[in-house]
Amino acid sequence: SGGHAPAAVARADALPRLRSRGPNGRRRLCVRARPGKNMAAPVLRVSTPRWERIARFLVCLLGILLSVYAFHVEREKSRDANYRAMCDLSNSISCSKVFGSRWGRGFGLFGSIFGNNSAINQPNSVYGLLFYVFQLLLGMTVSAMAALILMTTSIVSVMGSVYLAYILYFVLKDFCIICITTYALNFILLVLNYKRLVYLNEAWKQQLKRD
Repeated sequence: SGGHAPAAVARADALPRLRSRGPNGRRRLCVRARPGKNMAAPVLRVSTPRWERIARFLVCLLGILLSVYAFHVEREKSRDANYRAMCDLSNSISCSKVFGSRWGRGFGLFGSIFGNNSAINQPNSVYGLLFYVFQLLLGMTVSAMAALILMTTSIVSVMGSVYLAYILYFVLKDFCIICITTYALNFILLVLNYKRLVYLNEAWKQQLKRD
């Protein structure tokens, strides 16, 4: 029944895992019971579609590249106020204007809280780079805990994207191509992570039905 699902999840999540390849090139996680008393733990097989892994890799890779480029633009703008980036198309369509503003570091908040010279008050691109690397690496792990962490961090990133989009449109009155693209990537990752949770949930439902 549904009331026993959490206990089964917690129990299986703590057991040894063996990875193998299933049909259609899907990666499969097998959770096996430890030998011992007559208590038999469930065996769970979770398949991650190949397209999901490819999509995650491409989204994270693009996010990493955009974050590195944004960091480059921010650094150049801080050295040369007249610097013009490739993404600067006009006065109202400029990424260097955004990256060089107070909102381009620490989301416009950390500087006020911790001080402008604080190590926490980094360019937004640094946080973006860490986020995409984290999503890429943790996404290689097929487990319930990893899926929950991926989903939680994605929700935070989308909330941050909405906040920065508001600043971009209503405060800076600018259209930043790099910024808008990263917001879209964050939303795509949210969808991918949600689908992964659905895969895990369906796998447990099927497991409980068989048991």
